[in-house]
Amino acid sequence: MVKSLFAESNSSAGARTISDIATQRGMPLSRYRAGRIMKACQLHSCQQPKHRYRKAKQEHVVIPNHLNREFDVMEPNKVWCGDVTYIWVGKRWAYLAIVMDLFARKPIGWAMSFSPDS
Repeated sequence: MVKSLFAESNSSAGARTISDIATQRGMPLSRYRAGRIMKACQLHSCQQPKHRYRKAKQEHVVIPNHLNREFDVMEPNKVWCGDVTYIWVGKRWAYLAIVMDLFARKPIGWAMSFSPDS
Protein backbone atom coordinates (compact mmCIF):
# COMPACT_ATOMS: atom_id res chain seq x y z
CA MET A 1 0.00 0.00 0.00
CA VAL A 2 2.88 2.37 0.81
CA LYS A 3 4.36 1.80 -2.66
CA SER A 4 1.04 2.51 -4.36
CA LEU A 5 0.46 5.71 -2.32
CA PHE A 6 4.00 6.83 -3.12
CA ALA A 7 3.40 6.20 -6.83
CA GLU A 8 0.08 8.12 -6.68
CA SER A 9 1.93 11.16 -5.37
CA ASN A 10 4.46 11.07 -8.25
CA SER A 11 7.29 10.31 -5.78
CA SER A 12 6.66 13.48 -3.77
CA ALA A 13 4.88 12.21 -0.63
CA GLY A 14 6.89 11.71 2.52
CA ALA A 15 6.20 9.44 5.47
CA ARG A 16 3.79 11.91 7.12
CA THR A 17 1.69 12.35 4.01
CA ILE A 18 1.61 8.63 3.28
CA SER A 19 0.59 7.83 6.87
CA ASP A 20 -2.19 10.46 6.73
CA ILE A 21 -3.57 9.13 3.44
CA ALA A 22 -3.39 5.50 4.58
CA THR A 23 -5.18 6.34 7.84
CA GLN A 24 -7.90 8.25 5.94
CA ARG A 25 -8.39 5.20 3.71
CA GLY A 26 -8.99 2.94 6.68
CA MET A 27 -5.53 1.47 7.31
CA PRO A 28 -4.06 3.02 10.47
CA LEU A 29 -0.38 3.75 9.89
CA SER A 30 1.95 5.91 11.95
CA ARG A 31 4.44 8.18 10.25
CA TYR A 32 7.31 6.29 11.87
CA ARG A 33 6.16 2.94 10.50
CA ALA A 34 5.56 4.57 7.10
CA GLY A 35 9.11 5.93 7.24
CA ARG A 36 10.56 2.50 8.04
CA ILE A 37 8.58 0.89 5.23
CA MET A 38 9.69 3.60 2.80
CA LYS A 39 13.32 3.08 3.85
CA ALA A 40 13.02 -0.69 3.40
CA CYS A 41 11.51 -0.19 -0.07
CA GLN A 42 14.12 2.48 -0.91
CA LEU A 43 11.47 5.14 -1.53
CA HIS A 44 12.72 8.70 -1.19
CA SER A 45 10.52 11.79 -1.30
CA CYS A 46 11.55 14.19 -4.06
CA GLN A 47 10.47 17.74 -3.26
CA GLN A 48 10.96 20.70 -5.55
CA PRO A 49 13.88 22.75 -4.21
CA LYS A 50 13.29 26.32 -3.13
CA HIS A 51 14.49 29.13 -5.33
CA ARG A 52 17.22 31.34 -3.92
CA TYR A 53 18.17 34.63 -5.50
CA ARG A 54 21.86 35.14 -5.96
CA LYS A 55 23.56 38.18 -4.50
CA ALA A 56 24.67 40.72 -7.08
CA LYS A 57 28.39 41.36 -7.28
CA GLN A 58 27.88 44.93 -8.41
CA GLU A 59 25.13 47.49 -7.96
CA HIS A 60 22.65 47.99 -10.76
CA VAL A 61 22.50 51.19 -12.72
CA VAL A 62 19.70 53.53 -11.66
CA ILE A 63 17.21 53.71 -14.53
CA PRO A 64 14.87 56.72 -14.75
CA ASN A 65 11.12 56.11 -14.47
CA HIS A 66 9.67 57.63 -17.65
CA LEU A 67 6.16 56.17 -17.26
CA ASN A 68 5.36 57.36 -13.73
CA ARG A 69 2.79 54.52 -13.55
CA GLU A 70 0.83 55.85 -16.56
CA PHE A 71 0.18 52.52 -18.28
CA ASP A 72 -2.64 53.67 -20.61
CA VAL A 73 -0.95 53.97 -24.01
CA MET A 74 -2.74 55.39 -27.07
CA GLU A 75 -0.49 54.03 -29.88
CA PRO A 76 1.23 50.71 -30.55
CA ASN A 77 5.01 50.41 -30.19
CA LYS A 78 5.31 53.56 -28.08
CA VAL A 79 5.80 51.92 -24.68
CA TRP A 80 7.32 48.54 -24.04
CA CYS A 81 7.89 47.01 -20.64
CA GLY A 82 9.58 43.88 -19.41
CA ASP A 83 9.79 41.55 -16.50
CA VAL A 84 11.81 38.55 -15.39
CA THR A 85 10.45 35.58 -13.46
CA TYR A 86 11.70 32.12 -12.60
CA ILE A 87 10.00 28.82 -13.42
CA TRP A 88 10.79 25.18 -12.66
CA VAL A 89 12.05 23.40 -15.77
CA GLY A 90 12.84 19.70 -15.49
CA LYS A 91 15.30 19.50 -12.61
CA ARG A 92 16.33 23.12 -12.13
CA TRP A 93 15.16 26.72 -12.14
CA ALA A 94 15.12 28.75 -15.35
CA TYR A 95 14.59 32.48 -15.80
CA LEU A 96 12.04 33.81 -18.26
CA ALA A 97 12.35 37.40 -19.50
CA ILE A 98 9.44 38.90 -21.43
CA VAL A 99 9.09 42.23 -23.26
CA MET A 100 5.54 43.36 -24.05
CA ASP A 101 3.84 46.24 -25.82
CA LEU A 102 1.62 48.06 -23.33
CA PHE A 103 -0.84 49.15 -26.04
CA ALA A 104 -1.73 45.63 -27.22
CA ARG A 105 -0.79 43.94 -23.92
CA LYS A 106 0.90 41.20 -25.97
CA PRO A 107 4.46 39.89 -25.84
CA ILE A 108 6.95 41.36 -28.30
CA GLY A 109 9.66 38.85 -27.41
CA TRP A 110 10.91 36.55 -24.73
CA ALA A 111 14.03 34.63 -23.73
CA MET A 112 14.87 31.86 -21.29
CA SER A 113 18.13 31.27 -19.48
CA PHE A 114 19.45 29.16 -16.64
CA SER A 115 21.24 32.17 -15.18
CA PRO A 116 19.69 35.49 -14.12
CA ASP A 117 21.89 37.55 -16.41
CA SER A 118 20.80 40.45 -18.56
